[in-house]
Amino acid sequence: MRRRELKAVVTFLSFLNGGYMFADGIFVEIYGKYLGPEKPGPWSLIFAALGIDPARLGPVFIVFGLVWLAAGVAFITKRLWATRLGIVLSVLTAWYFPFGTLTSAIVFTILLGSGQGSEAPDAHG
Repeated sequence: MRRRELKAVVTFLSFLNGGYMFADGIFVEIYGKYLGPEKPGPWSLIFAALGIDPARLGPVFIVFGLVWLAAGVAFITKRLWATRLGIVLSVLTAWYFPFGTLTSAIVFTILLGSGQGSEAPDAHG
């Protein structure tokens, strides 16, 4: 894949992941359950074991979603810090199985392999 195509994939997945997490957070705040199956993914077991009700994590999903959306904008506008933000978000969102894990793994792999250091893929053209 060319750098421009990689940038498009990372940007698309940033918006997809951010939009979904934002919507999921809003949904759980309104309806008390997440989008999709009645029981949230395996990530919820970790929080439940810690005594944290997964249904109370809506604000966390909203914030993560907004930051992912900001990362998407950063990739489009070629901000120098976009790659670092994308890598950090990918690591922090990997627990959001299966959707976030898959998108995070793809973004993480592309960004680490981009060879751009602190720049977004295709930052120079």
